Amino acid sequence: MSALWSARVPVEAPSRPAEESRYECVVVGGGITGATTAVLLARAGLRVALLEARHIGAAATGNTTAKLSVLQGTRLSTISRKQSTDTVRAYVDANLDGQRWLLAFLRDQGVAHQVQTAYTYAQSDDGDKTVEEELRAARRVDLPVRHIAQLDVPFPARSAVALDDQAQFDPMDVLAALIADATAHGADIYENTRVVTVRRKHGDQILHTAQGDVRAQSVVLATGTPILDRGAFFARLHPQRSYAAAFDVSEPLADGMYLAVDEPSRSIRTAPGENGPLLLTGGAGHTVGRASSERALVDDLIDWTTTHFPTAQLRARWSAQDYMPIDELPFVGQLAPGYGDIQVATGFAKWGMTNGVAAALSMSGRILGSAPQWAPVFDPSRPKQLLGLPTAAVINSEVGFELAKGWAGTALKSLLPSNDAPAEGQGVVRRQGARPVGVCTVDGEQHSVSAICPHLFGILEWNDAERSWDCPLHGSRFDYDGALLEGPTTRSLHRPE
Repeated sequence: MSALWSARVPVEAPSRPAEESRYECVVVGGGITGATTAVLLARAGLRVALLEARHIGAAATGNTTAKLSVLQGTRLSTISRKQSTDTVRAYVDANLDGQRWLLAFLRDQGVAHQVQTAYTYAQSDDGDKTVEEELRAARRVDLPVRHIAQLDVPFPARSAVALDDQAQFDPMDVLAALIADATAHGADIYENTRVVTVRRKHGDQILHTAQGDVRAQSVVLATGTPILDRGAFFARLHPQRSYAAAFDVSEPLADGMYLAVDEPSRSIRTAPGENGPLLLTGGAGHTVGRASSERALVDDLIDWTTTHFPTAQLRARWSAQDYMPIDELPFVGQLAPGYGDIQVATGFAKWGMTNGVAAALSMSGRILGSAPQWAPVFDPSRPKQLLGLPTAAVINSEVGFELAKGWAGTALKSLLPSNDAPAEGQGVVRRQGARPVGVCTVDGEQHSVSAICPHLFGILEWNDAERSWDCPLHGSRFDYDGALLEGPTTRSLHRPE
């Protein structure tokens, strides 16, 4: 599975950081949050490095549907159920600031983007009620939304909330422009440089990587979910995986960016193509590692698209991982009390294009002494996150259940004969002595890896759409050969002897 916008961002930088190199700030993570933070700090004259474990855009940003919108499905009404109107207004102000900054950057850099109307739409009676809730929530914070009684589109849709003058783009084009700007202002960009641990020494933070140590006065963790367990964000976030696909179509396509409020959840937008607009659809979200078949979810999305757009021909399909916060607000600020020189940004709930830039404005502002007025609302230590304790209790009870289920399941397994390989593209967890082992067949070759996640020892599940091993506890993912794809763990799987 590979995203429509999978072209690599060109990076002009040394292949590895110099041993014991020292920076005023090191940004960890090469998505939109990390790249924007690097730009803002480098423009301010700081000596900055950005460290990316794989390649720029390898995770959420490179696999997003790239909607730059302040109308975000049902986010405003959902936040309103747990937070005050003033807090919702601060969330909107942050997203508006992020949107304005990025649009100005795109215009200045000549990066292609399309201005579109965003629609939050219903497919049922219950959906109509949800649309009305979102409309009221948006109007309470003075967003200039419109109500539409009936959408005229070729897929099942009824009423909608609309917000004009939103935007969409190719996220890799945006990352390329951000990285070029950061580099032009003196930032060092390092790919294939995974940060494993961070510790304080002689007043600096020491970032340990496979290539050597890097020193920094301050650190920004922009890694989707934090790679350090200090702060226990893994217990405050719910990891979700969702899917997208791009299609060539010969029929006319309506302008606009659409997101359904009810099931099946569907996201629809267009993208420029060589022979006319491409159709992009998305949905089928689920907790990481807990789907009975990820491939079936992808197939269902494709079937839905070809049903409602009969000329659609599949061009690409891909997936992304997002993190849902327990009290519905992102966590942006110091990692934990006493760790003021390490900042974190996470919990964007699938809306990283605006929230990620807003997080960069907040974190860079804190370092430079000019944090935005709305920044305290996102503080990871905010007392109001206690409102999310019931959600956290449910999330963590499910984690405990998955942990117990995984180990109980492996206790019932015995090692099968070595010639009894899984079918092509399939994987199973077996026992080798006392230890669970993941065995899969990819491109005709059998691979065996430890089936224990290095983070908190959950038993991994096979993802039959992406040929990966996924952890049902906190969302760590590994390639079929055990190579780490995304955290919170920082270690790959070892191979059994």
